[in-house]
Amino acid sequence: MKKTLIAHSPDADDIFMYYAIKFGWVGMKDVRFDNIAKDIQTLNEDALKGVYDIVAISFALYPHIRQQYAPLRTAVSFGEGYGPKIIKKKGKTLKRNFKVALSGEHTTNAMLFRIAYPDARITYMNFLEIEQAVLDGVVDAGVLIHESILTYADELEVERELWDIWQELAGDELPLPLGGMAIRRSLPLNRAIDYEKTLTKAVKVAREHKERLSKMLLERDLVRIDAATLDQYLELYANDDSIEMNETQYKAIDKLFEIGYKHGFYDAPVKIEDYLIPTEYEDLRNS
Repeated sequence: MKKTLIAHSPDADDIFMYYAIKFGWVGMKDVRFDNIAKDIQTLNEDALKGVYDIVAISFALYPHIRQQYAPLRTAVSFGEGYGPKIIKKKGKTLKRNFKVALSGEHTTNAMLFRIAYPDARITYMNFLEIEQAVLDGVVDAGVLIHESILTYADELEVERELWDIWQELAGDELPLPLGGMAIRRSLPLNRAIDYEKTLTKAVKVAREHKERLSKMLLERDLVRIDAATLDQYLELYANDDSIEMNETQYKAIDKLFEIGYKHGFYDAPVKIEDYLIPTEYEDLRNS
């Protein structure tokens, strides 16, 4: 059997969307899936190097890897009225050039933050270290992502929501594109189509059996949060809109890319649908 490694982040939504495969509920003929979990910026860097065939990425990274990878239509995370949070110690006033911790240069939140706060002094660190860095005074503020947006310490407060920055820049009521999956373009097309189908089915099955799967993840200590927080978090970032991208989500990603190009982050305009796996190939092959 062919071994296929899927690289994803260790946060609860990625774990949830993948583990229907890990637990054997969903599979693919002649393929044995395995997984590796890394923080999102490390995955972004690995994608730039072409390390994995299938890898989770920040949407803001995608234009940089568009020639090597195709975006998958499934396992996507968007914010709808919520998203990463800029946090600081309660009562602290931030100066124009405040020092801030971000989770990685190529993350969506980093791009939006840099546009909104061009004078801030940025340091990058693992997302798990950001909250403590703010509490310890190592930085003046930090951008929290993943589960930490729900669980940060009482000594901290929100300076600004990334959702508000997104709305100002996008100028429309569009969901905030945060992360998705990408697949290597050099794979045989029929194989890539089958991978996408399998991963889509995995997310669908996970959603259909959310309660059972969540219980198994908690019992095996595969997530860092309690049951109530997990339930809330999955409804934010691994919901029914994560199964397969819709037209509104395509429009939102295109707007993100448009904003990035306008501010000099990309070398060319990019439309996400131009780079998707051409699933019509399967129909033509079978006709």
